[in-house]
Amino acid sequence: MASAAEQLAANINFAAFAKATDLQKRIWFTIIALVVYRIGTFIPIPGIDPAAFAAAFQSQAGGILGMMNTLGGGAIERMAIFALNVMPYISASIIVQLMATSIPSLERLKKEGEVGRKQLNQYTRYLTLLLAIFQSYGISIGLSSSPGVVANPGVFFMASTVITLTGGTMFLMWLGEQVTARGVGNGISLIIFAGIVAEMPRVIMQTLQLAAAGDINGFALLALTVVMLAVIVFIVFIERSQRRLVVQYPKRQQGNRMFMGESSFLPLKINTAGVIPPIFASSLLLLPTTVVSFMGMGADTPEWVNTMQAYIGYGRPGHMILYALGIIFFCFFYTSIVFNPEETADNLRKYGGFLPGIRPGKKTAEYLDYVLTRLTVIGAFYITAVCLLPEILISAYSVPFYLGGTSILIVISVTLDTVAQIQSHLVAHQYEGLIKRSKLRGSTGGGMIKK
Repeated sequence: MASAAEQLAANINFAAFAKATDLQKRIWFTIIALVVYRIGTFIPIPGIDPAAFAAAFQSQAGGILGMMNTLGGGAIERMAIFALNVMPYISASIIVQLMATSIPSLERLKKEGEVGRKQLNQYTRYLTLLLAIFQSYGISIGLSSSPGVVANPGVFFMASTVITLTGGTMFLMWLGEQVTARGVGNGISLIIFAGIVAEMPRVIMQTLQLAAAGDINGFALLALTVVMLAVIVFIVFIERSQRRLVVQYPKRQQGNRMFMGESSFLPLKINTAGVIPPIFASSLLLLPTTVVSFMGMGADTPEWVNTMQAYIGYGRPGHMILYALGIIFFCFFYTSIVFNPEETADNLRKYGGFLPGIRPGKKTAEYLDYVLTRLTVIGAFYITAVCLLPEILISAYSVPFYLGGTSILIVISVTLDTVAQIQSHLVAHQYEGLIKRSKLRGSTGGGMIKK
């Protein structure tokens, strides 16, 4: 039998949406914030020649810069003020979370609830600023060494580039936090989502034009299309899959009434970490390769830069191995952060719930950890396969198509998460409406009794 929440969710329609004014305001706020982000991807940093940079970019577009450009909504190609996107913030989040598991003082902050979380977020912002300055400084050096790209290379150009790119990243970080608090969905994920979706039509059209001109093998393009469609179906199936653990509640007595024991379930997703592992792994690989790629745009490229590009360049075996290892590591790491078996088992015991056949307490925690570990292994291999299989085909057939498995996974996961949040807001709105109507009926009935 469906629960009350499931029955309400089944009755959600456009009439219910039209009445949810708070949800409409949240959606409009999210849309306006994403429009502001898209406008910023078309504003170039001062001091560069757009035509010369576009020519220099095309020579490096087949590597890591092409993938970065897709994730950034074309901001790299135009060297816009949002060229760094939110990658420094994601890198800072990774570092702070890793430090919170190994440094006792940060670990204590993590356990202090909302106050500790705010303090860790503040540390993440400071680290984002440092990483953005470092990354933008490397980009300014790479641009200055590229002939004809910068009109007046020098200290002033480097300072203005660092300030502009760092300011763009900090603004996007603030904008993402505002969307999370006042909009719908996760703000940082939606910014990446908007960049990928905005670049999809252009990338698809370029690929079709190359296929029509004969520059791309037709069989390779057909195979890539079939794989992409299969990946989309597979992602949707896995992301909506759950392992439901039955939770039983004993009989209880209140006064003279005996309430029968109820049963519920504890849903465990196959991919508990969501889209975080590929984003984190990409961010860690982008941090060093961004500077290396921009330094490779110059006429006199150092030998060590060519060596790094040969080993960990985009599409290279070294890059794919590091990417796969990063995804697997962050699947287990992030799952351990978002789901604590001991805490869950303790909460079940406090409220009288238990898993049939499993003793409450330590045995329940061990069983939850056992099930979660098996699910995480499946989820880690699933994400790795989804992210690497299209990349291997793209590299093997030399197809200049940058909407790989990572991009598709981000788009689908963020879409499902945002739709789920919209549905939860609608369900909450319907609950509020039912409560208000019941209160009005109760007060009306009370008035009649008094009369």
